Amino acid sequence: QVQLIESGGGLVQAGGSLRLSCAFSGRAASLYAMAWFRRGPGEERVFVAQASWSGGGTSYADSVKGRFTVSRDDTKNTMYLQMDSLKSEDTDVYYCAAGVGGLTWERDVEYWGQGTQVTVSS
Repeated sequence: QVQLIESGGGLVQAGGSLRLSCAFSGRAASLYAMAWFRRGPGEERVFVAQASWSGGGTSYADSVKGRFTVSRDDTKNTMYLQMDSLKSEDTDVYYCAAGVGGLTWERDVEYWGQGTQVTVSS
């Protein structure tokens, strides 16, 4: 079965950086679009960033543009989220996601990781 496991979360001061990783197993990650979501304030998880394929297109939520960078290395079946200039409002649980189509919305996601906590202190 497919598994996605996030790592790299933790506590960081505002203005600092963290790098999240998502390990994809069970199938070739190259077959899937991959994305990062965060839990958000409501019932639906909130889109953060997407990487369509290795070396291909990326997209970002407006709230993280210019600060976060998503990338993937399909030889390692791993996706990354480099988070710079972190703000307290970035504090959340971050989830790795994968699917065969666009992953802008929670309903598009086929596979989810369990999440990793990011806490940004002021």
